[in-house]
Amino acid sequence: MNIDFSLVLVILVMITGVIWGIDHLLFEKRRLNSASEQGREAREPVLVEYARFLFPVVVIVFLLRGFIAEPFRIPSGSMLPTLEVGDFILVSKSSYGIRIPVLNKKILDYAAPKRGDVIVFRYPEDPSVDYIKRVVGVPGDKITYQNKMLYINGDPQPQLQLGNYQVDRYGQFNRLQETLNGKQHDILVNGRIAASDSEYTVPVGHYFAMGDNRDNSRDSRAWGFVPDENLVGRAFFIWMNWNGEHGPSWSRIGSVIH
Repeated sequence: MNIDFSLVLVILVMITGVIWGIDHLLFEKRRLNSASEQGREAREPVLVEYARFLFPVVVIVFLLRGFIAEPFRIPSGSMLPTLEVGDFILVSKSSYGIRIPVLNKKILDYAAPKRGDVIVFRYPEDPSVDYIKRVVGVPGDKITYQNKMLYINGDPQPQLQLGNYQVDRYGQFNRLQETLNGKQHDILVNGRIAASDSEYTVPVGHYFAMGDNRDNSRDSRAWGFVPDENLVGRAFFIWMNWNGEHGPSWSRIGSVIH
């Protein structure tokens, strides 16, 4: 079951705000006057006290999470070696415009994903699920994936062999440094899996996204393009790592995502 935490926060804001507001408008003055007449200290009902305390806290969390940065946890190895299972990341919610939380309606459009950006988006086949991949194609691009080499508009994206990379339970993969849009990032390919060649043209208002673990990623090659309205934000920072099997990886904490 996938929980929409933005919706949960909205509901909490409404409940705490209504309780606090009704008490302030209808009951607080009467309670204070009654206590004064009886010569005792006015006591706030427990429910109202909790609502008064929680309301500003929930509002701040809602604004930060909805418009500034949202935390996510990496559940799979599809973005290895860039992101590992158990990485806790922050996603910038304002990198590609301002959207109204819950409704996901864009109200301010001033930027778009670039090739090489690592993005979080709502999975096109099930928008209740968040996915994370790397943008390799923007509107109008012709994307070709041939012999495990990425071509954009006919130009091969340079790859540099870095050696082997051990993936738990799956053995060793080939680790390559790929240059995309003038920036480097590492990818993995599995030499034991035959190359699957394909070609796509990215339509307007959509993006082509792939996992860095090229032979172990279900991405745009399988389910198509990412619509602009499905964008959540750009992944930019690893603030914690905790793998249930091995515990924390301290060296990953504080890493910037490229």
